[in-house]
Amino acid sequence: MTQGFRILAATGLDRGDREFQQDQLCLLPHERYKGCMLAVVADGMGGRSGGRKASDQVMLTARQLFARYDPQTDSPELFLKQIAVEAHMVIRLTAASAEQEPHSTIAAIVVHPDAHCYWLHSGDTRIYHFSGKDLVQRTLDHSYVQMLVERGELTEEQAQDDPRSNILVGCLGTERDPPLTLHHIEQVHAGDSLLLCSDGLWHYVSPEEMGLTLDLIEPRAACEFLVDKARTRAQGTGDNISVVVIKFLPLEAE
Repeated sequence: MTQGFRILAATGLDRGDREFQQDQLCLLPHERYKGCMLAVVADGMGGRSGGRKASDQVMLTARQLFARYDPQTDSPELFLKQIAVEAHMVIRLTAASAEQEPHSTIAAIVVHPDAHCYWLHSGDTRIYHFSGKDLVQRTLDHSYVQMLVERGELTEEQAQDDPRSNILVGCLGTERDPPLTLHHIEQVHAGDSLLLCSDGLWHYVSPEEMGLTLDLIEPRAACEFLVDKARTRAQGTGDNISVVVIKFLPLEAE
């Protein structure tokens, strides 16, 4: 429970039509501060073991740092950056033993008891903020097609299905420092939802469909519904799917 709200949250993870599961996620309540939680999704890349090693490292780093995090005194922005930077460094160090050079995206949200939310992302794993069924904001991918959208050479609709959409301009584990984009939600409201997901979901489900689903049904059922919809629409060619849903409800809501 956070200030004036109760929180419902759930996760969904599916291998899709891939031979290996390289997506990883975590949803962690703080051990000492009620109403504080961390959600992280990582999409690993780099061969059958390399991608999983990279996404596992993101999870391990996030868990270790969150165990020491104090929302009353620590900077949430620096905390999120530290997760990304430390995971990036370790992934780089382990690259020599992987079958291919391991990389990973990251999308992370820390929710504070005062209803402030902070997020960070790198790569094309996305975070969406909805008010009821309406999209308030989403992350912009660190990808080639997003650059084309920003230049006006592609529309958002064209970018959704563009075959180059898997080309990233940055993520964790690359030779260059990863791009890290931060965002602060000063106040969530009753009926707001946050959704984190890998491209295995957002390629097949529109923001309008996500928002309507989150508005109508509770998070666990929403995760199952969205994963099933992505699997069906992929028609046997789908990527790994990972999704986390966090919904803020008024205290009197049942």
